[in-house]
Amino acid sequence: MKVFQGFEDLPHFIRPAVTVGSFDGVHRGHRALIGRLVAEARAVGGESVVLTFEPHPRITLGRAEGLRLLTTFEEKVALLAELGVDNVIVIPFDRAFSALSGREFVERCLIGRVGAETLVAGYNHRFGHDGVACDAPEVASRLRVVRVGPCTVDGVRVSSTVIRRLLEAGDRATAEHLAGHPLSDSRFVPEPSGQAGEGSEGSKGCGACQTES
Repeated sequence: MKVFQGFEDLPHFIRPAVTVGSFDGVHRGHRALIGRLVAEARAVGGESVVLTFEPHPRITLGRAEGLRLLTTFEEKVALLAELGVDNVIVIPFDRAFSALSGREFVERCLIGRVGAETLVAGYNHRFGHDGVACDAPEVASRLRVVRVGPCTVDGVRVSSTVIRRLLEAGDRATAEHLAGHPLSDSRFVPEPSGQAGEGSEGSKGCGACQTES
């Protein structure tokens, strides 16, 4: 798997299928999404491309109070590699990037920089500070969009937020069951203090953020 920092000096990807998100924890829901991404790319002889963020969008936007990251950046990349992803593009999530509209992100980044043909997205994914849905005309008219439904395990809808709450409650066994892999103490790390504000992860204001990731 190849890892690229930002959008500069990217190679020409072959018929790329892309997905976008924080993918904190690379849990069962993420794995279902990534599995579909890899399958869609391979079906056309193309490459799978994951766009992810560093740092987590909530940190840049001042909404990191109480945020606990389930994986370090290095762990996340290693888990994505295990899933057969061809390429990862790490987007420096700064204020300028968070100000992009959904249309700007699709045109400038996904199409202009990556050359995306197919977008594989979660059921609640939105683009840009204006929260453009993946099936909106400005997206669906430019990309082939594949939606992946929610992942439910034992009646629980899997998300990074749910897993964090389970860890906070001391239920590591259920948290790891939903994650689909062990969660060591090093994966459950508090962010530095001093980040103020509130907001649910993956909210509309998070630029090109993947909801619940």
